[in-house]
Amino acid sequence: MTIPSTTRAAVLTAHGEPLTLQDLPLAATIEPGAALVRIGCTTLCGTDIEIWSGKMTFPGMLPMVLGHEMVGEVVAVGDGAHDTLGRALKPGDRIGWSESTCGECFGCTVLREPVHCSRRGYGFLQRSDVPPYATAGLADFAYVTPGAAKLLLPDEVKDTWASMAGCAAKTVLRAFQRAGGVRPGSRVVIQGSGALGIFATAVAHLSGAATVITVGAPADRLATARRFGADAVVDIAGGSDATVQRVLELTDGQGADLVLDVAGAPSVGPEALAMAAQRGTFAIVGSTGPAGDPIALSTIMGKELTVVGSLNGDIADYYRAIEFFRAFADRMPWDELFSAPVGLTEASEKIATMASLGEIKAVIDPRLG
Repeated sequence: MTIPSTTRAAVLTAHGEPLTLQDLPLAATIEPGAALVRIGCTTLCGTDIEIWSGKMTFPGMLPMVLGHEMVGEVVAVGDGAHDTLGRALKPGDRIGWSESTCGECFGCTVLREPVHCSRRGYGFLQRSDVPPYATAGLADFAYVTPGAAKLLLPDEVKDTWASMAGCAAKTVLRAFQRAGGVRPGSRVVIQGSGALGIFATAVAHLSGAATVITVGAPADRLATARRFGADAVVDIAGGSDATVQRVLELTDGQGADLVLDVAGAPSVGPEALAMAAQRGTFAIVGSTGPAGDPIALSTIMGKELTVVGSLNGDIADYYRAIEFFRAFADRMPWDELFSAPVGLTEASEKIATMASLGEIKAVIDPRLG
């Protein structure tokens, strides 16, 4: 196809306001290592909703294009463009990609942790009024920068699954790795029943946990968690004390060997410490919002708890997420997580619906309109 010079994009110009459809410029020349991709699927993430609402913001970020879970078809490539496994990219390839990294900073070279790159580039860190303009998912075309880690996608992994792997799934898998994994026969509590919480529930179940308890709301999300492997669910409507008490009842008074936070609510920390077993692990994944309620360091000491943080994921986690979906394609009803796809013109409506917990994962296919 002819390389386009502009792309339609849904642009966030003010927090909490509807997105506006705009035509943004595209690069006239594709840099070495870069690619121009036609978006085939974007799944909305909780971070998109937090940015839209203004809960997650920083000076100078607007205007911008939302969407950082996406896959697409390569339209054009720069010299030497390849995926993270060294496979050459060409027009027609279906790819996903992880955030760009510099390869030069302390995080990249000494820590060897891409998530700690000091110049890590998300699509939502790119203003839509300066080059390269369109690097995110809510657009017809996206410019995939040279430093973005690209991945050729296997045919058997659906677009929706591969999109979710780009943030939600890789974030969860990294968190389990940071926490030391799931010991077969152990008790696991998942704090949160959104997309990450339900996926984490499935991972814990498939990893051999004897008891998986999903804590969250509303009731329909908890019902979904049961279909994804939760042995029990706890509705947070009763308050923190009731939530903790119910978890303790479900674990014979012992608590959970692993508590995984993918909710980020202010009460998550104190609840996690209270429901963790002696010498248990508390993994913090979802606390991106305001500071939470105070926690008792004496409880961490007294129970000899291990507390770990886990920040998103990198290309290695993305690769593992793709392989996870390929390996466990028939083990869970993955498609239940996703709403019917809509076009770019309905992206604002889908964001508002997700903000009110009306959908788990909205799907945008710009080709639909």
